[in-house]
Amino acid sequence: MDRATSPTRRRTLVGAVAATLLATAATAGAAGPSAAAPPAHTPKAAPPMAAAPYEYLGWGDPQPPAEVMKATGIKWFTLAFILSDGGCNPAWDGDRPLTGGSDAKAIDAIRAGGGDVVISAGGWSGNKLGEKCTSADALAGAYQKVIDAYHLKALDIDIEDTEMSNATVRQRVVDALKKVKDANEGLVTYVTMGTTPEGPTDEGKDLIRRGAKAGLDNDGWVVMPFDFGSHTGTMGEATVSALDGLAADVKAAYGYSDDEAYRKIGVSSMNGHTDEADENVTLDDFKTILDYARTHHLARFAYWAVNRDRSCGSGSDGDSCSGVDQEPYAYTKIVAQYEG
Repeated sequence: MDRATSPTRRRTLVGAVAATLLATAATAGAAGPSAAAPPAHTPKAAPPMAAAPYEYLGWGDPQPPAEVMKATGIKWFTLAFILSDGGCNPAWDGDRPLTGGSDAKAIDAIRAGGGDVVISAGGWSGNKLGEKCTSADALAGAYQKVIDAYHLKALDIDIEDTEMSNATVRQRVVDALKKVKDANEGLVTYVTMGTTPEGPTDEGKDLIRRGAKAGLDNDGWVVMPFDFGSHTGTMGEATVSALDGLAADVKAAYGYSDDEAYRKIGVSSMNGHTDEADENVTLDDFKTILDYARTHHLARFAYWAVNRDRSCGSGSDGDSCSGVDQEPYAYTKIVAQYEG
C-alpha cells in the first residue's frame, strides 16, 4: 500500500530568505543554520482544530464529510493533499484545481455543517512544493495561495520522503512557514513527519532544530507513529514512547518547559491494519492515545484516514477500510472526544 500508488502510505522510518542562506542551509549539517533565538511562548489551550482526522478525497471511496460529521460529532477534517502542479503552484494531488472543483465543494459542505478544515500539503508521493519551489519566498507564496483560496485558519505540512531527506528543502520549509505565520495573524501551523518508537528520526530532529533556530513558533510538531516494523508492547504504548521522545526533542530545541513542549506536539496515527504485515492499531490503542493527549494537552490528535474507518467487505482494499473488525466510524468517534 505504498502511497506512490496509494494514499494509505504514511511512511515512518510515517517574506524572503536570501540565496546565500539557501547555500548555507545545504551545508549546515548536524549543526544546523545560525539564526534568531527561539520565540518566547506562553502555553495556551489547543485550538478547536486539535481533533481533525485526515480525509483523502482523491480516491479510497471517500465518505461525504457532512455524513461523517452527523455520524461522529467531528467538526474538523484535515484534507489531503496539496502538491505541486509541476512547478511552484499548488493543486489538489498536483492536478485538481485549487478552487472551483470537487474539493472546494467538500469544504463548502463541511463549513455549511458548522465545521472547518485544515489543509495538508505534502505526503509520501507526488511532486512536493518544498522541492519545486526553489526559494523560501516562492514556497511561502505557494502556501499563501492555499491560505487565501480557503481563508484558512490552519495549515499542515506533511513532510515525507524526498522533501524530508534534503537538508536544503527542510530549511526552506521552516523558513517559508515562518513567513506565512508572520503574514497571517492567528494562523495555526502543523508539521507532520515520520518517527521511530523512540521519537523522531535524525532528519526529524534536525527539522525541529532548524525550526527553533529560524524562530518558527510552530503550533504542533506532529509524528506518525506506525509502520514501525518492530517495537515492544502495544501500538498504543509505542505511540506514547514516540511522543515522549518528540516532546524531549522539542523541549531541547526551543528551551520549553515540559508542559510547554507537550502542548507543542501532536500525533497522527493510522487506524487498523498499517502498511506493515503484522501491525494493527486497535480501538484500545486509540483510547490509550486519547488518554495521553488529554493528560498532556497535545496540540493535535489526527489519524489516517476517515476513508478507512469501516470494516472491509469482499473486494475492498486498505485505502477504503481498516482491515479490522469494527463498527463504522469507530475510530473517528474516539478522536472526536478530544478537546485539547
